[in-house]
Amino acid sequence: MPNLLSSFSWSDAPTTAYRDTLADNQRWSTWDSIERLCRGPEPWPDWLVTAAAAVDTDLGLLKSGKEADVSLLERAVPDDPARSVVMAAKRYRSTDRRLFHRDTGYTEGRRIRNSRDTRAVARKSSYGRTVEAGLWARAEWNALVTLYTAGVPVPYPVQIDGTEILMEFISDGDAAAPRLHQTRPSTAQLELLFEQLREAMQTMARLGLVHGDLSPYNTLVSGIDDEPRLVIIDVPQLVDLASNPYAFDYLHRDCTNMADWFSRAGLAVDGDGLLGEVLAHAW
Repeated sequence: MPNLLSSFSWSDAPTTAYRDTLADNQRWSTWDSIERLCRGPEPWPDWLVTAAAAVDTDLGLLKSGKEADVSLLERAVPDDPARSVVMAAKRYRSTDRRLFHRDTGYTEGRRIRNSRDTRAVARKSSYGRTVEAGLWARAEWNALVTLYTAGVPVPYPVQIDGTEILMEFISDGDAAAPRLHQTRPSTAQLELLFEQLREAMQTMARLGLVHGDLSPYNTLVSGIDDEPRLVIIDVPQLVDLASNPYAFDYLHRDCTNMADWFSRAGLAVDGDGLLGEVLAHAW
């Protein structure tokens, strides 16, 4: 399935149609039906639509990934254009439908509280595969909430409902924000982006956390034609520096991946140097 994220444009999005009965790609907003702890951290951003009368419209696929699909979803109040927002909807697949299974090293130090769920996951039963998909969705939700609250540049987490996470859609003008590897920043922009990266990784280190799979492919850049803003995405595998025995190796790889890209782009940076700067802020 092609990656449509970089080619999406607002002008191409279908117009939401409201009827007495909802269309096949519509549903009533799920905001009111989920538990309070499944909603994003307060204060809620001004653009958030929380009205019970809102309708969710699936606008189409942005990206089909190895473990989850990301679609555009509009949440809007009928006949009130001012109360409308487009978000990213990330939907995790059950493990039997995935194209890739994460290294079990990521889950070192994690525990499943429910013993029945633990047994089901171990047996790889149909129920266990569903449980595991939900665990990865919950892991990403918890990571987004933790990082956003701490000031790390990640999309605002709107809500989680089962294996679906709604989050802020990161745009660049009237299109989807490109991934870092798709950009060609100036020297000044490279310096600004690297400083944002370093601050983000240092903040995560102060929390005792490591992204674990950081690369130019899961970092977005908004405002590339002016003052660029780096946004980190794909965080379900976030690992704990203290409890995960592979955390240092993951952090070293994160630093190397990012430093190598910036170096190739023309900025003289070193992966080991970045690693030292990040570790200096741990705990």
